[in-house]
Amino acid sequence: MAQLLQRFRTIATPAVRYSRALSAQQYRSNQTSAQTNVSTLPSGLRVVSETDPAQKYETSTIAVVVNTGSSYETAKNNGVAHFLEHLAFKGTERRTATGLELEVENMGASLNAFTSREHTVYIAKVFKQDVDKAVDILSDIIQNPKHSEAAIEQERGVILREMAEVEKIMEEAVFDHLHSIAFQGSPLSYTILGPKENINTFTKGDFTEYIKTHYTADRMVVVGTGAVDHAQLEKLAEASFTSLAKESPIDFSASVKPVYTGSALTVADDRTNGETTVAVALEGASWSSPDHVPLLVIQSIVGNYDKALGGGKNLSSRLGELVATEDLARKFSSFNTCYNGTGLFGNYFVTTGDKTEDMTCEVLSEYVRIAHDVSDAEVERAKRRLKSATLMQTDGPSAACEEIGRQMMSLGRRVPPAEMAARIDAIDTKTVRDVATRYFTDVESADRKSTRLNSSHFAN
Repeated sequence: MAQLLQRFRTIATPAVRYSRALSAQQYRSNQTSAQTNVSTLPSGLRVVSETDPAQKYETSTIAVVVNTGSSYETAKNNGVAHFLEHLAFKGTERRTATGLELEVENMGASLNAFTSREHTVYIAKVFKQDVDKAVDILSDIIQNPKHSEAAIEQERGVILREMAEVEKIMEEAVFDHLHSIAFQGSPLSYTILGPKENINTFTKGDFTEYIKTHYTADRMVVVGTGAVDHAQLEKLAEASFTSLAKESPIDFSASVKPVYTGSALTVADDRTNGETTVAVALEGASWSSPDHVPLLVIQSIVGNYDKALGGGKNLSSRLGELVATEDLARKFSSFNTCYNGTGLFGNYFVTTGDKTEDMTCEVLSEYVRIAHDVSDAEVERAKRRLKSATLMQTDGPSAACEEIGRQMMSLGRRVPPAEMAARIDAIDTKTVRDVATRYFTDVESADRKSTRLNSSHFAN
């Protein structure tokens, strides 16, 4: 469900090249090992590249990942990171907005950006001979933004319209509400777009101050994948990113840590056409937690269901089979959303108002069943499905570039696909039951108001 928690300016879909799940050993033997190189410049800026020894790529993907997003904001400036990302393409001291567009188009390249709760990413996809131009453009829009009053006013209107559109999408809105009650009192409860009152009052000074405190060398990483040479990328980054402060004047280690708070929220909305959109979640694991991968396996066991796609009683997901048989929901998806210090594990579903309680109870009952009665066959099937999905999602230089950037920020290192496959292979039924027991304790008697349970839903 990560796509529900991010506002993508563009979405790249990697090509699918795997038709079956591979073991870690098979993956190593069938893959020409990509070489990952990491170096740190004198400024503290990290440069990471992952190259293909087979040199089969003619294109390169270059990204600058900034360790900032709505979870690093305050109530006063919530939404500034996303607004700043919008302004990135509106001109710099060296390039006009039109000139930037023409330069990118004439190269046959693409230039995009997105903001999440924890990261802002600027990404360029170019032919291999244009890597130097990509680095120059990325460094320019980050270090020398013009932020003219005209551009600010233009993007203010764009963001307000975007906000209005997001509010119409129940699937988006319900997750914003879920975060607001799951992490009360901490920035992780904020929305990525921010409140309207902030959007209407941001000034150029707010953006300048945010760049000064958050866009520093120690909070950024330059990533290159595909047809890239690490020595060249390192040299280009050092020559281009010359205006970055080494570190922020803010001590982020002293910031308010997200604390999970159980709660429930119902939002009445007459636009739902008789349907109820629900997100039910418990506290999950962080990116660095040893429980992260077991919870991914559990997510795979719980599964997904969509009435429009068929499958019904033949689904491998027990919950999916039950929902199809009893007609409890139009669709449901399980999610395992991780952050640096915490996470959310749960289910999103769309049903009718009279079936909301039954569907919620069945979701929680499935969690408890997994903790006590999951079978070896279910675990093995879920592991194979998870390995396939993991490898497909990061297949290709563009998808790998974003993943490497996130891993460097969250874990401080690259987790190779072979290592991830090995970690999945190492999980057995006992591990799944132990982790499920630890995270889902007392859910069966929670009655949706336990201190460990969150639910957010829209209803008529």
